[in-house]
Amino acid sequence: MGFLDRDHSVAPPGFNRWLVPPAALAVHLCIGQAYATSVYKTALVKHFGASLTEIGVIFSIAIVMLGLSAAVMGTWVDTNGPRKAMFTSAIFWAGGFLIGSLGIFTRQLWLVYLGYGVVGGIGLGIGYISPVSTLIKWFPDRPGLATGMAIMGFGGGALIASPVSQALLKAYDPNSGSPGWVASGDAVGRLFLTLAAVYLAYMLFGAFTVRVPAEGWRPAGFDPAKVKAAKLVTTENVSAKNAIKTRQFWLVWVALFCNVTAGIGILEQAAPMIQDFFRQSDGKSLVTASVAAGFVGLLSIGNMSGRFAWSATSDVTGRKRIYMMYLGVGAVLYTVLAFAGSTATALYVVLAFIIISFYGGGFATVPAYLRDLFGTYQVGAIHGRLLTAWSAAGVAGPLIVNSILDAQGKPGQLNAVSYQPALLTMVALLVIGFVSNLLVKPVDDRFHEPRPERHETSQGGLK
Repeated sequence: MGFLDRDHSVAPPGFNRWLVPPAALAVHLCIGQAYATSVYKTALVKHFGASLTEIGVIFSIAIVMLGLSAAVMGTWVDTNGPRKAMFTSAIFWAGGFLIGSLGIFTRQLWLVYLGYGVVGGIGLGIGYISPVSTLIKWFPDRPGLATGMAIMGFGGGALIASPVSQALLKAYDPNSGSPGWVASGDAVGRLFLTLAAVYLAYMLFGAFTVRVPAEGWRPAGFDPAKVKAAKLVTTENVSAKNAIKTRQFWLVWVALFCNVTAGIGILEQAAPMIQDFFRQSDGKSLVTASVAAGFVGLLSIGNMSGRFAWSATSDVTGRKRIYMMYLGVGAVLYTVLAFAGSTATALYVVLAFIIISFYGGGFATVPAYLRDLFGTYQVGAIHGRLLTAWSAAGVAGPLIVNSILDAQGKPGQLNAVSYQPALLTMVALLVIGFVSNLLVKPVDDRFHEPRPERHETSQGGLK
């Protein structure tokens, strides 16, 4: 399968770099389905007779495997190029849905853990990092914009997956018109089979259309000497091996972990959460299941737009300053959501939208943040290692929220007050992340890669 090698994906002279982002989006829009799992979460609770925490483990395993596979395979992705990585991601992601559907049809929850969680999670990790370093190389003049374009699709995946999944569940379940309807397990299994086929086709399209720049390529008018425009932006390079030895890597790791844990707390519970916030004393919610699914799609817009808008803005403000906004302003918004979010639907939606835009922006900004601190040498591999913060957050976020909610009562009996302990825990995490980001300073010279030796000529010039 030599056609997947990096050498076969080098762009010809005159290639338009703006053709690369659509290839990245083809992959990220598909794997972004992970944010739409709340649409069928209640259905799986009923089908397996499990708790919210047990079903939430599916998402947690997937995010853990995302971070671990990104960390382990980061150097492999950098070496072999995005085409082979995207192809591999497509096989694992589609395979995860197939195995997961088998688990649903046979009522074997462990197969869903293995399929969607482990196998699909590996596809998530490889697919997530595959276009990032490539786009940074295509857009050295706007790294924040580049990473925003690469990662925007992951945040927007639920925008498509949520309403489509809801529509397919209704089409596959003959009882969909009954009062208080919850999709059957058979309908969710069929949904998984459908998503496997569709996502495989789109991700292969991205794999076969992506290109890498030729050695030494630069955009017209770009001067590398002008890249260093801020205190934290280096013109040096740090290897992935040395990066994890620096204080800066772990400070950014903590900041990302705190931001992601807080965001996952809302996203993973998005559909039932808005219904619970506006549940009346008689147990009925003012928000229907269809409206809740639409809300998941709206959050996806916030997630997607935040990844692009805030990351692009960081090219102007600097990465450290914009992370201070994500974490500091985010802590304030979570506090307001905890105590006043249930007073008006519009207020709840606006607060959740902004919070999730910060969550998405944190993901999209961090590759450029790493490029500023460590250079471009092995930024893809460093980014993969940093995503272990996402793995940890993928366990911590759902565990915090679901364990608190399980202690408060059963699904359908919760209200806004039930969420306050979990949301205030997120506030504390964001404050920790804010302090960690505040401590980030330039990387010490001893971690830099040696520059090529320069020899003086007899005329005093350099060669």
